[in-house]
Amino acid sequence: MTLHSQHGVDNNMDTLIGMRTFCAVVEEESFVRAAAKLELSAALTSKYVAQLEERLQVRLLNRTTRSLAVTQEGQAYYERCSQIIDQFDEMENLIREQKGVPTGRLRISAPITLAEQHLAHATSRFMELYPDVSVELKLADRYINLVDEGYDLAIRMGTLEDSSLIARKLAPMRVSVVASPGYLAKHGTPEHPHDLAQHQCIHDTNYLGGKMWGFTENGKDFTVPINGRLTTNSILAVRAALLEDGGIGSVPRYVVKDDIKKGLLKEILPDYLRDGGAVYAVYPHNRHLAAKVRVYVEFIASYFANQKDWQ
Repeated sequence: MTLHSQHGVDNNMDTLIGMRTFCAVVEEESFVRAAAKLELSAALTSKYVAQLEERLQVRLLNRTTRSLAVTQEGQAYYERCSQIIDQFDEMENLIREQKGVPTGRLRISAPITLAEQHLAHATSRFMELYPDVSVELKLADRYINLVDEGYDLAIRMGTLEDSSLIARKLAPMRVSVVASPGYLAKHGTPEHPHDLAQHQCIHDTNYLGGKMWGFTENGKDFTVPINGRLTTNSILAVRAALLEDGGIGSVPRYVVKDDIKKGLLKEILPDYLRDGGAVYAVYPHNRHLAAKVRVYVEFIASYFANQKDWQ
């Protein structure tokens, strides 16, 4: 955040500027880095902190030419200051949100591979359109409790569990069972899901079904147990093993669609595949949905709507 102090600014505003500057110095552990963060000169940054110390009649920082240390009083003041500044920024953002202007930090949780292949690019475009919104895109394949962990929304794939969250469907998702031509030439091609018991099936621990793969036949869903020597928590590791003739994998089609087109992988058991669910944006129920969440969900839904061949 850029700080500007003008002649005639009242003492309360001067104090707020000093508090922001002091907090930045503590967090950056450097006047120079704090100045760069605040887009101020180092001299002005030092001046604001000195004025704050003079107003409080207490030393907040011990500084020499080579080191910077927070005093005991400074640490206590910093802890309260950071809370006050967060509350002040939250209040300002709330007022702007009520006027319909997207602003503030947007915290998003998303699956790793989907984010790396799609969401990171889309989010960069989103930020160009909404310069007052900053985004923290946290990549994790584990389940995230949005409320407990302080996220605004999450992107999730597959079939959603019942919850109090609001879900917006972004795109359908297909799951493919694939193997390399080399593996199939050596071990044969399964004709029915039950044949998988005789094959090396690569287990992705992020798959909620565990070592039971789901299929459908004559309108009825069923599962089959899989066996295999390789277990991993990365879908890209599964893909790498598949390309090395390492076995059979059940993977989101968007991960391997190009490999299938090039003939590097072959889809098997297509007549038995279940509906793979969908890609969803989920967020906590809130009477007043923040503008930053609303516009991001709309943007990402439009992104997937224009990705006709994404899988």
